Amino acid sequence: MSPDLAGTSPGRAFDYIVVGAGSAGCAVASRLSEDESAAVLVLEAGGWDERPEIHRTDAAAVFALLASEWSPDIDWGYATEPEPALDGRRIPVARGKVAGGCSSVNALMWVRGSRHDYDRWAALGNPGWSYEDVLPYFRRAEDYSGGPSALRGTGGPVRVRDLDDPTPLARAFVAGAAELGYTAPESDYNGERQDGYGFLYQTTRDAANSRSSTADGYLRPALKRPNLTVEVGARATRLILDGSRVTGVEYERGGRLHRVRAEREVVVSAGAFESPKLLMLSGIGPAAHLRSHGIDCVQNLPGVGGNLQDHLFVPVCYQSLQEHPEGALISEAGLFTHTKDAGPAAPPDLQFTFGPIKFLAPDAPADHHRGPGFTFAPISLLPQSRGRLRLRSADPTANAVVRANYLASPADTDVLVHGILLARELAHTSAFGPFRGAELGPGERVTDPRELRGYVAAHATTLWHPVGTCRMGTGPDAVTDAELRVHGVDGLRVADASVMPTIVAGNTNAPSVMIGEKAAALIQQSQSHTSLRTEGNPHAHV
Repeated sequence: MSPDLAGTSPGRAFDYIVVGAGSAGCAVASRLSEDESAAVLVLEAGGWDERPEIHRTDAAAVFALLASEWSPDIDWGYATEPEPALDGRRIPVARGKVAGGCSSVNALMWVRGSRHDYDRWAALGNPGWSYEDVLPYFRRAEDYSGGPSALRGTGGPVRVRDLDDPTPLARAFVAGAAELGYTAPESDYNGERQDGYGFLYQTTRDAANSRSSTADGYLRPALKRPNLTVEVGARATRLILDGSRVTGVEYERGGRLHRVRAEREVVVSAGAFESPKLLMLSGIGPAAHLRSHGIDCVQNLPGVGGNLQDHLFVPVCYQSLQEHPEGALISEAGLFTHTKDAGPAAPPDLQFTFGPIKFLAPDAPADHHRGPGFTFAPISLLPQSRGRLRLRSADPTANAVVRANYLASPADTDVLVHGILLARELAHTSAFGPFRGAELGPGERVTDPRELRGYVAAHATTLWHPVGTCRMGTGPDAVTDAELRVHGVDGLRVADASVMPTIVAGNTNAPSVMIGEKAAALIQQSQSHTSLRTEGNPHAHV
């Protein structure tokens, strides 16, 4: 079925309805539709990924996705409220509103995170989410150019490649990291060992240098199946409930409201902002907050919209003494490390991305923008700060209120200050000698700890990795259980980055795809068990 012909009949029912065709939602829908007997509907608020820039991988195209006059067409337009620890700045947080979601607008880096992240999820009351448990789903998702192994997969929907021709600056970063002792016998940071050495990033692109999004890898091939229907331009406005069971979805498309029934389950995969918003609009969330907007509370879940976590980075930019080719990625090279002594079961708390571009503040002097340059971007990987999301109103078209509370914990600033100092050490290795010009930001004269902390407050910004707002687990603030079923609500699961109890030590796209893969498997296992119970009891009703 072609995208243009996809649609629903009035009043038609589907076995599964997936809200959101993003990094996780595409994986969920594709895998569920492998069952020919299951009718699957996907509701995507954005349109198809028709912009040519989406499919290119060069830095100019990726920046255009975020900063062009047409960017609002493919972005939800979220920004935080003024952030007290960031000098009162409102921080834009790009969220893909297009088929493929953030996998269609991100910087194309494929990073699983640390094995310790997932073991911690399991220890927090989520059986089935340890590293060994989730590894098969990472492997199933990818088609890695480096070949199959016990830890890497081939033949999956997302094409993952090593950099074919890294720039001399990227090679300098890896060599500089080695000079400082960050080395390892092997170089696959998605393999046995994540932290402790410099590396070149793996990228979600194919051999023809085209972006491999989840829309491209999962959804388009699945459209050949007659049991999969995709509605684009379809904004979910609320979940339809019969008592405590979700029975369908109400959505707006073409200026009209539609309703569609789910015979089995609804899977909300709308992302860390829109998923909790949809739950709250449907009466699932903090009771007092819902009442304040005139929404009847169906299930009081105080944790909906809470536990918000995100990665912040701060740019450390240098003038380059040499012209250099454009990088294959915005960030070509990286490093994972610890800022303090940590035990063997601790994930790294500092990540670097590095690229042959200048990342400067808009008010930087004009001469700083002239000529070639390069930027180190230290990232606070395991933030202690927590934010929350709340409804702005009961209007489904109104973006939610986001208070990220960035750097509310001084420890998060400490990590970024450590990152600035380490960036300077890297820049002054012999590997960077032929390239290193003036330090443009913060500037070599900024050395006092208070000044460095002030630079962080003035210049740190998001890496666009919000997670955690529908946390899975147990306890009063948990939203889903370990099978991603919403507590106290039947027929409803959440499957996207919002279910992460803690943010992973790395970029969040690959883990989101993994969550989609695992969610589909959990649903299929659940249906299989239900079928077996029904077959054994002729009086049972599903």
